[in-house]
Amino acid sequence: MKRLFLALLLLSFGTTLQAQNKVYRELQRIAREDNRTMQHLDILCNRIGGRVTGSDALQNAEEWAAKCFEEWGLEVSLEKVGDMSIGFNRGGWWGRMYGEQSMTLHFATPSYTSGTKGPERGHVVIEPRTQADFDRMKSQLRGAWVLVEGKSRGWALRHNAETEKMRDSIIKSNAEIAAYNRTVARDRSKQKPIDTTTPALFYNEMIEAGVLGFIQAAPVPITALYDADVVKGGVTFDSLPTVPDIKLDEHQYELIYEMVKERRHVELEFDIRNHFQMGPVPYHNVVARIEGSKHPDEYVIVGAHLDSYDVASGGVDCGSGVSVVMEVARMLTSAEAKPERSILFILFAAEEFGLVGSQAWVEQHSDLLPKISNVFNRDGGPMPYTSFAAPASLVKEYEVAAKWIRDIYPDYPLTISELKPRKVPTRVGGNDETSFDVKGVPTLQLGEWTDVKGYNFSYYEIWHTERDTYQKSIAEYQQQAAAAWAIWVLHTANLPSLLPREEIYSEE
Repeated sequence: MKRLFLALLLLSFGTTLQAQNKVYRELQRIAREDNRTMQHLDILCNRIGGRVTGSDALQNAEEWAAKCFEEWGLEVSLEKVGDMSIGFNRGGWWGRMYGEQSMTLHFATPSYTSGTKGPERGHVVIEPRTQADFDRMKSQLRGAWVLVEGKSRGWALRHNAETEKMRDSIIKSNAEIAAYNRTVARDRSKQKPIDTTTPALFYNEMIEAGVLGFIQAAPVPITALYDADVVKGGVTFDSLPTVPDIKLDEHQYELIYEMVKERRHVELEFDIRNHFQMGPVPYHNVVARIEGSKHPDEYVIVGAHLDSYDVASGGVDCGSGVSVVMEVARMLTSAEAKPERSILFILFAAEEFGLVGSQAWVEQHSDLLPKISNVFNRDGGPMPYTSFAAPASLVKEYEVAAKWIRDIYPDYPLTISELKPRKVPTRVGGNDETSFDVKGVPTLQLGEWTDVKGYNFSYYEIWHTERDTYQKSIAEYQQQAAAAWAIWVLHTANLPSLLPREEIYSEE
């Protein structure tokens, strides 16, 4: 009887293994012949576009992704994360310099900042730094574009009460220093410098004087983030900023600054189509599920964030993640995979506004956290997967999965090493996986920072900049990542048990 039971057990195991191998072979075929990763990215970037939270584009992306998951046979839900009190939609933007020299202007504006009232043309002034300066040039500010100090990091100029208090303090200090300097005018060695770095010291006063907008120098490629006082400061539709906040190519800024300083004739014209929407504007996590065949209440999570900045089209951050997540889902359903654990595909909302979507998911589903085997999250650019650090007891198991991937992509190294346990982090980091890290949920990732074929990719060239476009995602790498992830995720879902947390997180 024992021999019969053992024979049946071996037969069952053999049948299961044969079925799994059939699925892996089908995944290999799909990867070679029908990889659609870049098709998903094309639609996301070039048909939908940049997806700042609170925009029509993000809502369109949510609906499109949910529709795709449903068509592939997954269970889908849009889980509400929150509401933006004000929405924002970006149109086009144009600028030109006139006068003694003429040129097309290279610039951007942060999200949730004002546009122009059609094409607006005016002279240029350098912002005042003292009350005496302001009083002297007050009339000249009307209808002017104002060059403000400081080097932009992508954020809009602040306009909250705390910032205004700080500006008032600097204005007072500058006035005192200017008064002192006049008393020692004949001895320059005794003079003190006034503050010349804080931008837009007379922000409200200049707006009241009738300026067209503010212009700040920006390194190239230009980074454009958002107006934090609108997004997070409780600004209402009736109290939105009313003048544009322009981040201009620093080389053009320097030229214009010197010409204005020399009192030469310079005029600028801008046409900026930034539009606001009355809230509330809801935003959601898109969650799709393949139910587990043996352990439906245990989970492997595959994620990326759906939102992006909208000065470009979010082709890398995080289109390179979303397109791979979606293709993994399509590959697995097309291959008729039957994972033993449930696989959740989550496109997180509002990552760029502070991991809001992943934080909300963790809070809303805290009861599921002990049942999550691993969270795979892609948010590091369009790189291929070339390494994995596995818990000591699972190195051999993951070597099996690696062989399937190497067979498809023999030119790509995929090394398996033994994981060294680490402490559970005490604070979240820069991407969605860290929302799970701090709860002690495993977040082992395939390594993705190797530019194997030498495409000279630089993540910091595109990170939150105007260059974050479809063309910056490397098709060959994206396709490899989708195929590797499909096999890796399925293999993880089919392991004999959940990943051993004691081998991932240490007590010390």
